[in-house]
Amino acid sequence: MRRLLPFLASFLLLSLTLRAQQAPSTAAFDAYCTVFFKEIQGLSAAKDYRQILSRYPEWEMKYNALGPSDKQLFRSALASVDYNRACYYALLKDKPNALLSFRHAVAHGYQNYSHAKVDSDLDLIRNDKDFQQQMALIREHGDFIYVLQQARSYASNEGRPLPTFTYQSAEEPHLVALRKTHKLDSIAGQGNEVSRFINLLHWVHEQVPHDGNHENPAVRNAQDLLRVCRAEKRGLNCRGLATILNEAYLAMGYKARFVGCMPKDSTDYDSHVINAVYSTTQQKWLWMDPTNDAYVMNEQGQLLSIEEVRARLIDGRPLLVNPTANWNHKVSKTKEDYLYQYMAKNLYKLQCPVSSQYDLETRTGSKNLQYVTLLPAAVGTTKPAVRHTQDGPTSFTLYNTSNAAAFWQKP
Repeated sequence: MRRLLPFLASFLLLSLTLRAQQAPSTAAFDAYCTVFFKEIQGLSAAKDYRQILSRYPEWEMKYNALGPSDKQLFRSALASVDYNRACYYALLKDKPNALLSFRHAVAHGYQNYSHAKVDSDLDLIRNDKDFQQQMALIREHGDFIYVLQQARSYASNEGRPLPTFTYQSAEEPHLVALRKTHKLDSIAGQGNEVSRFINLLHWVHEQVPHDGNHENPAVRNAQDLLRVCRAEKRGLNCRGLATILNEAYLAMGYKARFVGCMPKDSTDYDSHVINAVYSTTQQKWLWMDPTNDAYVMNEQGQLLSIEEVRARLIDGRPLLVNPTANWNHKVSKTKEDYLYQYMAKNLYKLQCPVSSQYDLETRTGSKNLQYVTLLPAAVGTTKPAVRHTQDGPTSFTLYNTSNAAAFWQKP
């Protein structure tokens, strides 16, 4: 049924992650869950809700037997079990237990506000005061457009000093080699500037699959990442894919950055990295996402920047995603799940390296890596202007700003 789909999709992704880990208890519970929830799905299709409710205590008993770290790992599954239990009780007209189960789901971290808002299975309790109070709690953490709207403004007149963003010349020898080795001129084609950007986006998406469950190789430049992935038949996480596309753009003489897109919740480690490439014909940065082969447009089909997409999410103006957007040719990306859910969550904070260059993040010698983070004004004013950290021989200088114009300055 409809309420099961968001959980089953997220559980399958969690399951793929867990299989890369070694803990026996984790793997055993993961395997158990795969079988259990397939059974529940069948019972739900048969509308045997009482049988499902009788089966949940077994799952909870096995969950409660896990160690603390495994419990945390499967906490979202616990929240989804509570949510689905609320649905089944509501369908059986058991209002007290439906409300109690929904309260437990919220306490255990259920966050899918947009789904709960329209799920007809919960209509029995929708007008109840307790349900509405719980929905208000979910909204603060799971209605990501609402969260953006609450912190919409930047501080355009903020005067904290920032370093100047720099972009490596296409004449740099490694970039020249990248361009020649992979025949980037032919890949980009002879069309207009935007078509060349898109062709290079498609090329990176086709070269390496996305794999968010493993670390990228230690050497992090386009040439080596492509070579290792082909030799080992492996993928890269979103940062690795954005690194390849960024260096391909630089090699072609385009000014580009990779952009870390992060949520408000500092305990949520699910972030994303995409690219911004500067269009001289349109005089703005354009959104390019090699993980999902995606770019974003307005209702006239004009390509948009990250800044414009964020503003349109906040204001409710139309957004379009290219129809070919996909994840590993397995899942199509629609504006509903890609923009209004996933990216709305991850457009709260944005971060770019100060220097856009070949092999930037390979840890060699005593590098000093510099990054600028763009924060909403309400948050940015509470953060220090500059922070220095150390990780082994690598030092980091982290600048915070709420000045969007400075962050998105023209190259």
